[in-house]
Amino acid sequence: MLKEKENNIMGITMVLSLLSGVALFLYGMSLMGDSLKKVAGNKLELILYRLTNTPLKGLLLGTVVTAIIQSSSATTVMVVGFVNSGMMKVAQAIGIIMGANIGTSITGWILCLSYIDGSSGIAQLLSTATISAIVAIIGIIFRTFIKKKPYSDIGDIMLGFAILMIGMQTMSGAVSPLKENPHFVRLLTMFTNPFMGILVGIVFTAVLQSASASVGILQALSITGSITFAAALPITMGIGVGAACPVLLSSIGTNKNGKRTALIYLLNDLFGMIFWSIVFYSVNAIVHFPFMGEIMSPFRVALLNTVFRLLTILVLAPFIGKIEKLVFFLIKDTDEDNEEQADFDLNYPPLAITQSQLAVNGMAKKAYKNIRRALALLKDFSDNKFNKIQEKENLIDKYEDKLGTYLMQLNMHDLTPEQSKQTAKFLHTISDFERLGDHAVNISRVAQELHEKSRIFSDAAKYELHVLESALKELLDLTINSFVDEDLVNAAKVEPLRELIGILCNDLKMRHIKRLRNGQCDLNTGFAFNDLLTNYDRIAAHCSNIAVAILELDSSNFDMHEYTKSVRKLKDNNYVSTFDYYEQKYNINGYQPEAEQDTKAAAKNPVKVVEAKK
Repeated sequence: MLKEKENNIMGITMVLSLLSGVALFLYGMSLMGDSLKKVAGNKLELILYRLTNTPLKGLLLGTVVTAIIQSSSATTVMVVGFVNSGMMKVAQAIGIIMGANIGTSITGWILCLSYIDGSSGIAQLLSTATISAIVAIIGIIFRTFIKKKPYSDIGDIMLGFAILMIGMQTMSGAVSPLKENPHFVRLLTMFTNPFMGILVGIVFTAVLQSASASVGILQALSITGSITFAAALPITMGIGVGAACPVLLSSIGTNKNGKRTALIYLLNDLFGMIFWSIVFYSVNAIVHFPFMGEIMSPFRVALLNTVFRLLTILVLAPFIGKIEKLVFFLIKDTDEDNEEQADFDLNYPPLAITQSQLAVNGMAKKAYKNIRRALALLKDFSDNKFNKIQEKENLIDKYEDKLGTYLMQLNMHDLTPEQSKQTAKFLHTISDFERLGDHAVNISRVAQELHEKSRIFSDAAKYELHVLESALKELLDLTINSFVDEDLVNAAKVEPLRELIGILCNDLKMRHIKRLRNGQCDLNTGFAFNDLLTNYDRIAAHCSNIAVAILELDSSNFDMHEYTKSVRKLKDNNYVSTFDYYEQKYNINGYQPEAEQDTKAAAKNPVKVVEAKK
């Protein structure tokens, strides 16, 4: 009776010790992961968003990020938020989630450090106690005496790692006596039944809400010498499925795409479990693998977990497109969902502004290319090219509508001064980019009229337009490149060239009037000529507005109209020299052929010119 009471007390003590080890492990992992995210700041979210344009990049990125923050669930929950907000597409998320499944296995290898035998010599220096002590001492120094960030956060990372390792030691110490317990050994043999092992892995991980913690406990149990490969494999399969529980919980309240993303995490592990269960156990029934009875060690558990996850992703990776279609089939859109698409997430201003910048850059490039298409249409008209300009204009209009609404909503949130400047720049410029698109359409319609009515400008008019269009193309190059690259030097060159183009437009109008009086040009082509000049002048004006918005970022107190008035009135040395340069370059009486200019421009900046000519 006394012995039974002692056994009961020992059992309770063992359970409490095991649970305390689990608690320390989970807290250490959480502290380390949260501190790593603080050190990364908003860069972690930005990296996740910006480097996922291909499945392979997404897979590698998901692996690296999860290895850093030590939680596939945390990575996936973050991705669910991005997809829910409209920042990321479902297709982009699949690669990251697959990578997260691989990255989470790194924790098992880190935990292997806690099982290094530190009995003597170098091994003693590499023991868990020594490593944990050194890391904890450095961490507490950083945390206590160096208050400046990110050093205090680095201290938390080190403390989190030390607590994690101590938690593993505590778990291992708690379960160590069990290797002599026949009841425990008999219980573990139940797990050799694949169904029972998978079920235990799912339930255990769903309760702990951490695949890393479940693998850590499996590693701790393996030191008893009672865990065989036959028992470890199904538990490992179940761990992946159970880890989907916190991800699925995080999708409650999200939109359809957010729920689809969470479902992808579950499907990845579910398909892996089903596929390998069928393949492995079917083959084993025929050939009877000799290693099924092999005793597992912490190192073997880590290897099994990594190999299983890696093979699963290798099998599923070619079917990313099919997985995307499946989740859209399982979670269908309603008519209301089709009419009302999710907006960008306003809760992450740095990420929201980055996405806005990418969108505005795309809008700027589309408007720029449309003007180039329209100018080319004057020389070589075709209905297909004309229709393409109209299609792109509709897309540019949609950009303005959605971006304008979104930026106004974003502007109502608490933003830093720098974020407010960026938002203001975008709000100032999207209407100008939209108007550039409108002028491209106007030019294309002039080209259509000239083509349909077989009207041709005189040689003098063609030459003058050629000079003016060359100046306009350079102005557009300066404007778009300075906006995308945030180049203040090139932005400052826009206004002098804009002024010259305005002067050229007025001069060409007077020259054309003279030709009309002399009978060198007819009245019908005169209207088309004047329409082109008006559109060119307005394009230059919108380029000037965009350049002013770029320069506005460089000043906290900036007034667009005052700036424009001052530069035109004062005309400092830089302004005057730039204007003189362009006046000489685009002198109608001494203009260089365009081919020669392009050669010089290509020598100076080959990438920009090649991009401009696409």
